[in-house]
Amino acid sequence: MLIGKIKGIIVSAAIVLAVCSEAVFAEEKIEYKECSILFEISTGAVIDSGSETECVPIGTMNKLMTVLLVAEKIENGEMALDESVKTSAAANSMQGAQIWLMPGEEMSVEDLLKGVIIGNANDASVALAEAVCGTESDFVELMNQRAGELEMYDTSFTNCCGYYDDSSQISTAEDMSKLVSELFKYDFLQPYFVCWLDYLRDGGTELVNSNILVKNFSGIIGFKAGFTESSGNCIAAAANIDGKAFGVVLLGYEDKDIMFSDAKRLLNYAFSNYQIMKPSLPENMPDEISVRGGVTKFVGLEYDDVRNIVIPNGAVGTISSEVFVPDYVYAPVNAGDKIGEIHFYRNGKFIFSVDINAEKSVEGMNIKKSMVILLKFLLSF
Repeated sequence: MLIGKIKGIIVSAAIVLAVCSEAVFAEEKIEYKECSILFEISTGAVIDSGSETECVPIGTMNKLMTVLLVAEKIENGEMALDESVKTSAAANSMQGAQIWLMPGEEMSVEDLLKGVIIGNANDASVALAEAVCGTESDFVELMNQRAGELEMYDTSFTNCCGYYDDSSQISTAEDMSKLVSELFKYDFLQPYFVCWLDYLRDGGTELVNSNILVKNFSGIIGFKAGFTESSGNCIAAAANIDGKAFGVVLLGYEDKDIMFSDAKRLLNYAFSNYQIMKPSLPENMPDEISVRGGVTKFVGLEYDDVRNIVIPNGAVGTISSEVFVPDYVYAPVNAGDKIGEIHFYRNGKFIFSVDINAEKSVEGMNIKKSMVILLKFLLSF
C-alpha cells in the first residue's frame, strides 16, 4: 500500500516536471520573423517583398560583408589571392564552423576565402579580418562604415563571423539586398560562391557549401545560406540567366527546406515574368539650345546615361518619355550646367528622370568681345 502511494507520488512528480519543462521550453522557443525581398541585381528594382525593412538578427550572414571588404582590397591591389596570412591565437580560438587553423599556420587569402564562403569558417573570417585591418575590432568598424556607405542604415555588426553574439548582427532584407548587389560586381568570387564541395591542405580539410541552390538551380551565382539560434535560417542568393540577374534574400525561416523552396520559387517567378530594358529617348530630343547674350548663339546639349528598368514581360509599350527644356538660356553658361530633364513614365506614371546639361561653356557678350567678333568678321572678307 505504501509502495503504491510512493509510486503514485513519483509518477505525479514526473508528470509535473514534464509539464513544467514543456512550459519552460515553450516560453524559450524563439519566434522568428520571416522577411523577404526579390529584386533585380543591376537596378535594385524590387519585384516582391515582405517585411523587408524589419530589423532582425542575421547571424553568420554577416560574413558576406567580411567577404566584400576582402574582395575590395583585392580589387584595388592592397591584397592578393596568393598572399600568405599567418594565423593568430585569436583566429585559432574561434569555435563553431572552422577549418582548424593552428597558431602560426600560414594559408593563402584564396584558401581562407574558400573557408569562409564554402565552409562558413569562423577562424578563417578572423584571419582575413586581421589581414585587412590588423585586429578584428578595427575590421568591425570598417564593416559598419561600409554598411553606411552602401546605405544599409538598419544594419549593425559586432564581429566578423556572426557565430558569436549572433543576436547583435542586425540587418534587414532590404539592406542585405544592397550588399548582395555589391558582391555581384566581383566576378572572381563567383567560382567560390557556386562551389558545392572543395578541399584545403591538399585534401586534408573538406569544405561543403550550406547553400544547396548551387547544386539544383540553373544560373546560380551565389551567395550564402546560414543558421544561428537567433537568426533562424537565412539565405541570400542570386542567379544570372541570359543576361538577366535577379536576387532574393530570405531571413528568419524556422524550416530550412521551406526557405530553399521559397528562394527557388521566387527566382523562377522573376525570370519567368520580368524583363530588363533601357527606355528610348523622346523623338523630339533637341541637340542644342539657343543662348541669349552669349558669344555664340547656341550651345550643344548632352544627357546623363539612361538607366535600365525592370518591367513585366510584354509591358514595353507602357513606357514613354518626355523632354523638358526651355526655349533659350541666358549667358554665361558653364559646361555641365543643368538645362532641363527627360522624364520617363510607365502607364503615364513617373518613374525616373535624367538631367540634360550644357555640353560646353558659353561666355557672356560685352563690348570688347563684340568688337573682337566684328573685327574677325570684317577681316574674313
